[in-house]
Amino acid sequence: MNVHEYQAKELLRSYGVPVPNGIAAFTVEEAVDAAEQLSGPIKVVKAQIHAGGRGKAGGVKLAKSQEEVKEYATELLGKTLVTHQTGPEGKVIQRLLVEEGCAIDKEYYLGIVLDRVTGRVVIMGSSEGGMDIEEVAEATPEKIIKEVVDPAVGLQAFQARKLAFAMGVPVKLVNKFVGMVTKLYTFFVDKDCSIAEINPLVTTKDGDVLALDAKLNFDSNALYRHPDVVALRDETEEDPREVEASKNDLNYIALDGNIGCLVNGAGLAMATMDIIKHFSGDPANFLDVGGGATKEKVTEAFKLILSDENVKGIFVNIFGGIMKCDVIAEGIVAATKEVGLELPLVVRLEGTNVDAGKQILKDSGLAITAATSMADGAEKIAALVK
Repeated sequence: MNVHEYQAKELLRSYGVPVPNGIAAFTVEEAVDAAEQLSGPIKVVKAQIHAGGRGKAGGVKLAKSQEEVKEYATELLGKTLVTHQTGPEGKVIQRLLVEEGCAIDKEYYLGIVLDRVTGRVVIMGSSEGGMDIEEVAEATPEKIIKEVVDPAVGLQAFQARKLAFAMGVPVKLVNKFVGMVTKLYTFFVDKDCSIAEINPLVTTKDGDVLALDAKLNFDSNALYRHPDVVALRDETEEDPREVEASKNDLNYIALDGNIGCLVNGAGLAMATMDIIKHFSGDPANFLDVGGGATKEKVTEAFKLILSDENVKGIFVNIFGGIMKCDVIAEGIVAATKEVGLELPLVVRLEGTNVDAGKQILKDSGLAITAATSMADGAEKIAALVK
């Protein structure tokens, strides 16, 4: 789960991470009022969307007067901002962050992620702040410094100091930098983050260390522990189908193809998409109904798939372990009847109660194409949608 920059900064501020003073605004009038409440001659008007690259796309403006704040707020609100992370469709700006400007001396990059290979938290830093870290990693990988944290003892002060010196943080600001990194790490662990990225982290001419930007991503599996974070969810920034899927406990990600996929298990779902591509088909989605699907859940999954107007056929690929094939078959029959399915439907069942499941499909009288294997099913649906 992602949050907006202004929300991320409020969360970090509660842990003592220094961030600029700023106020969220949803209208032009609120943006002007926010600027009046803030100090300093420069105000920064920042588009709030769940995507990076806003500055390069024109979503961050420096205002030197109240008139410019009003001008920029009017320009940005309601605008579709296209960045390298939004895709060509972009995202509509529905809220802004108006912030106090600061006298930047140097920009750095700071990020905390979970390394799934080692199973440990890794802190990354670079002197090349304000840039896409992917570009830095490709062009000058030696400028990215990493510190691996031992979960038994947590982040040690010497690791943060080592990071600071390697990044070229001025000696007089090392202690402030260490304090920020320590607080950010504590936040990362406490809130079950998957990413905590500060780009740029800046040192100022006044001798401060600030998180000028903040990107936080939270592990969705741990959100039940953090109702305060869940309350920050902005569903307007998410695909409506993915929002609906989450309400029905379905794992769904929309893709660009025309073959809807209904599968149980994330690994099998990935393999299903691969084999569809192998037979020159294009999957329209990743959809994992999980291990305990009911008839009602399967019906909701069908509705979700059919909400994509690009879908020209559906491939159901089920391996029954905990989930029984006869229960899935009943769900498929019920869903097909309820939604009035007219598109090609290929079903491959294997596992627990598979014979009973196949008989249910056969006796339904519906136009369901049976598949003997995953490859057979993928080949059949790819041919049918053509």
